[in-house]
Order: sequence, then structure tokens, then C-alpha cells
Amino acid sequence: MSYSRKDFIQSISASLAGLLLARAPVRAEKQPAPAISSFCKKLKPVGRALELPGYYVWCNSPILGADGKTHVFFSRWKASLGMGGWIKGSEIAHAIAETPDKPFEVLETVLAPRGADFWDATTCHNPLIKKIGEKYYLFFMGNSNGKTNTKRIGLATSSSLYGPWTRSDAPILLPGVEGAWDDHCTTNPAWVEGKDGKNWLYYKSWNTLDYETMKGAIRGNRKYGVAFADKPEGPYEKYVNNPVIGFSSKGANRQFEDAFVWREGDKFKMIARDMGVFNHEVGLIMESNDGLHWSEPEIAYRPLSYYVKEPSAPAHLNRYGRLERPMLLLENGRPKWLFGASQGGKYNTSSAFVFKCEG
Repeated sequence: MSYSRKDFIQSISASLAGLLLARAPVRAEKQPAPAISSFCKKLKPVGRALELPGYYVWCNSPILGADGKTHVFFSRWKASLGMGGWIKGSEIAHAIAETPDKPFEVLETVLAPRGADFWDATTCHNPLIKKIGEKYYLFFMGNSNGKTNTKRIGLATSSSLYGPWTRSDAPILLPGVEGAWDDHCTTNPAWVEGKDGKNWLYYKSWNTLDYETMKGAIRGNRKYGVAFADKPEGPYEKYVNNPVIGFSSKGANRQFEDAFVWREGDKFKMIARDMGVFNHEVGLIMESNDGLHWSEPEIAYRPLSYYVKEPSAPAHLNRYGRLERPMLLLENGRPKWLFGASQGGKYNTSSAFVFKCEG
């Protein structure tokens, strides 16, 4: 076979092109933008609420009372304790308003730390108010040493939103055995009635070994499990295939917290705070047919700066502009108002922030 000068030049050119192509940097495939949920598109900001002098305010759980008023059970602690006071000095208080977009009047402290020898000796936090049957159930988290490893979910009950409240002598949900994914604590209670008519209690936890040995700003990986009971008071039996939601498989220690669960028709739905799935400034929303297997998350709400312009963050508030602890006020089973908690406000502490869910 004859080999011409033209053939030689074409061969060399092809080789050079292949070599250059092989050495060219491989461009990373662009990740698709996170989906913005239909829920997110319905939010209209109302503004801050429960700005209390001398206090940080957090965990605002709303319910519509028989008197037609909006009742909110919320966490508060003295400003002198700083932002970290939630773990070692929080109490749960009760406030009312004509509607969520009107001023709230603080009525009283409902639950306060009980001191030595009690499981909720040092803090009462994470309130979740529910009416189940003819009684009101106030789920909450307490601890006994001012640290995360004694956080436990407990319960207080009353026949009226105005009390009096009877508190459980012991937690209603304990951590798992040593080495389990949930051996560190139980916290962030989220209750819903299952399709089986039982009481479903979702809870957040993480593993102690990871928490004690991991490096970085956020130690451990927060996941959610669920437990079932015939009565709201328990006893609760944990689902054998817990955790039901976790994002550690996505890498970069992605996780979430602050879940609120409800049912709309045939669907379970969950709204929560993102901790790195997309970023730390947004909320997540997911749904499920059975309450055990959940969809990929979408954006439930955007950073607070998307909705309002606020003054620059003071040096002592390092989570400024972030909306946490999302809680819904439901009307006829559908979200009508979104309550969150955010650092800042009139007293440079923290307060509630309210949205109306339109449409």
C-alpha cells in the first residue's frame, strides 16, 4: 500500500487532535437548580412577631383555638444567656392574637425547667401543640444537664389551651441503644395521625460516636425516624427500618432538622430546615404516600433576605437571615400560615417570622 505525503500529514493532524482532546480538562456536569415547590411560590411575608425585650424567641407552634384566636406556644430564654441559652435555660410560653398577622399578647409560661432529679431539669424547648380528640397535647424536648446527650421528647396535656397542663414524669421517647443511629438523643417531635389510625411521632437524632469524633462546624449527621403508638401518650414503638429520612449518602455531611409533618388528603407532607442539602438558608419540603418512603426534597422557602431587607447582622448573631423551626397553622387540613424563627428583630435577639400561604 502506497503512503503519500498527504496521508502522513492527515495522520499526524489526527494524532495531535486526539492528544489535545485527551489532555483537555473534563468539565464537571452542571448540577440542575433545585426545584422550587408550589408551596414556596404561595408564601407572602407578613413580618416579625413576638419580639420580646430581654428574650430570645424560638420554636413557634401555632394552633387555632375554640375561641377563634390564634394561639402560639413558643420557646424563650433570657437574652443574657446568649443564643446558646436554648440548651440550658429555655422555657415554653403561650401567646394569643386575633389572627397571625395581628400583635400577640404573651399570657404565661406554660413549662419551665424543673430542676435537679427531673428529666427536663435544665431546659424545655421544641414545643409542638396538637389537638387530638378532645384534649390538647404539647409535645416538647427537655434535658437534664444543659447538653445535647440528655435531650428527650416529653409531653404535657390539658383539656384547654389555657391550661392547667399535666406534664409527663418521664420522657415518652428514648434514644436507641449504644451504637444505634439514634443513640444520642430524641428531639424535634413531629406528630401526625397515620392512615392506620395510630399516633405517628417523627423525631430527630444522630449517632454519639460521629458527634464526638467528627471535625468541622457541624458534628454528626441528623436524620429522622418514626415511632408508633395506640395513644398519644405512648408507649411508642420505633419503626424497625429507621431512619426514614437521611441525606448522608449525598456526601458533604448533608442533613436536615426541624421537621413539621402533616397529611393532605392521601399524602404525608413534611417541611423542614435544610442543613446543606441545597444550602443552610432555605427550607425543604417532601411528600410521601406511606409516611415511610419520602420524595426528593424541593425548596419550601427561600432565605429571609429574599423576602425582606433587614439591618446588617450584629457580631453576636452568626445565623442571621436564616429561617428555622418552620411550623404551619393548618385550616381544614391545609397550610394557611407559616411560622418560623429567625435571629434579629427589634432587640437583636430572635423572634418569630410569619408568612401567609396564599392560594
